Amino acid sequence: MSKQITFLKLFTIELALTAACFSPAMAQPINPHQSVSAQLLVAAKQGDLQGIQKSLERGAAPNSRNRQGKTALFLAIEKNQIDIVKLMLDAGADVNLASLEKVTPLIAAAYAGNSDIVGLLLNKGAQLEDTDRIRKSALVYAAGMGHTKVVEQLLTAGAQIDAAYADGLTPLMWAAGQGHTDTVKLLLSKGADAARKDDRGLTAADMAKEAGHTGVLGLL
Repeated sequence: MSKQITFLKLFTIELALTAACFSPAMAQPINPHQSVSAQLLVAAKQGDLQGIQKSLERGAAPNSRNRQGKTALFLAIEKNQIDIVKLMLDAGADVNLASLEKVTPLIAAAYAGNSDIVGLLLNKGAQLEDTDRIRKSALVYAAGMGHTKVVEQLLTAGAQIDAAYADGLTPLMWAAGQGHTDTVKLLLSKGADAARKDDRGLTAADMAKEAGHTGVLGLL
């Protein structure tokens, strides 16, 4: 297997979060016999703001989790429901409580490119360097997806620009390997080390070249 294929394969190893971020939740009625915390999670999955408010008023625990370990806050982030995110944060939701896959709310928001939600989470003390079960951080996901605004937010908040995670890959390597020119420009302007190598001895330029991203290669 070539090194290029290896890199591209690495990028496709995503969590169950990936499908959830872009797939509509299945509609299901709230069961009056469920606990109020279970009703809270159903309402969050449906994006039902009023249902969430009612559940909280009836005593639902803000940090209740479903079988995947996802809280109402997490589910709201997946559905890009900023009003629900605000409500859950005001209700005391733990901004760093991860799913069973070790995906934190910040990682979920960074993956999806939700810059407004990322800002809310950072203001509530979201941990920048937490990683999921495949050792990828919010910054790595944002860079790999080409979410330049989110990358800038995370760097401004103090994320480590050259921190290497799975396979020794840095945010710059992810952005370069995926051909995200604007993100590469930003990372370089902020001081990212283009000479860094992954655990196979490849630089960001090597990855851009192998993937055929000539525009990015010219920057490196």
